[in-house]
Amino acid sequence: MTSARGLVAAQSARFTSLDPLLPSAVEPPTDGHVITAALADGARVAGVISHKTYEEHSTIRLWSTAQVWELLPLVGTSQGMDALLTRFRRHLDTQDVHDEDSACVVHWPSRDTKAARAFLDHGLVPLSVLAVRLRAPQPRLPRTLTIRRATPHDLDAVLELSLAELEYSSFVGSTLVRPEARAVKQRALAERLANASPIWLAERDGIAVALAECAIVSSEPGTMAAMRLPRGRWGYVNCVSVLPGARGTGIGQQLVAYAHQELHRMGAVGTYLYYNPPNPLSSVFWPRQGYRPLWTVWEVRPAAALR
Repeated sequence: MTSARGLVAAQSARFTSLDPLLPSAVEPPTDGHVITAALADGARVAGVISHKTYEEHSTIRLWSTAQVWELLPLVGTSQGMDALLTRFRRHLDTQDVHDEDSACVVHWPSRDTKAARAFLDHGLVPLSVLAVRLRAPQPRLPRTLTIRRATPHDLDAVLELSLAELEYSSFVGSTLVRPEARAVKQRALAERLANASPIWLAERDGIAVALAECAIVSSEPGTMAAMRLPRGRWGYVNCVSVLPGARGTGIGQQLVAYAHQELHRMGAVGTYLYYNPPNPLSSVFWPRQGYRPLWTVWEVRPAAALR
């Protein structure tokens, strides 16, 4: 089975067997570089390498390197990831990948542990995961906080809480504290607050101590979300931040429970987020809130470090 369509169908079947929440595999974009590899049994696997350069002052550069080579594998039902990653490395040998602000990235189902071995052998690490939580009854928690919707007048408080989370995550994940971070964050948050996006603040004695910055995302055919999530309306938990001195007191749990409740009222069938497995706080906190990994983002920085 060597055609792209055949590999997509086989890969979709494999995804279903791995995890019922995985959407079907899709044909990769046609504007990338196609690579193929032959396996010992005569089968072939394929992939598309997408190269992107993100402009300075763009929001995405707060969690991504400036240059990214992303591999979209089509391995069907085979264990051909190792061979495909070897071809990926050979392709990089023909490119200018000497920029330190660069990365190689692969998104792959978290439950495919056999593929995980190949990623590790080629120098990629599980830097972040996309985790999901289906709609479920919320536990009744004692409310010790005032939780309210943030408004444009709260921009300063929202910005400081967001930057605190960015700084902490930069030590244990993919985020980057760039010189322009404050200006980029301020611009993006001001726009979101002006549009009445679902952003909540938790206050104690009138002081903002925690933030939940969220969004509603529709996973429909042809959207980017459809490549990662089942069909439907989903709540996206983009950033939850608790002031350092208030962590470990239950504030985050109360705020997240409230955000879940409100997102479900908006019609979300479930919620999703990204967290960093190396983060000693989020890697414990989010599973306790009912989240579990669906996709793992495997990454190596700089790109030249791919083996």
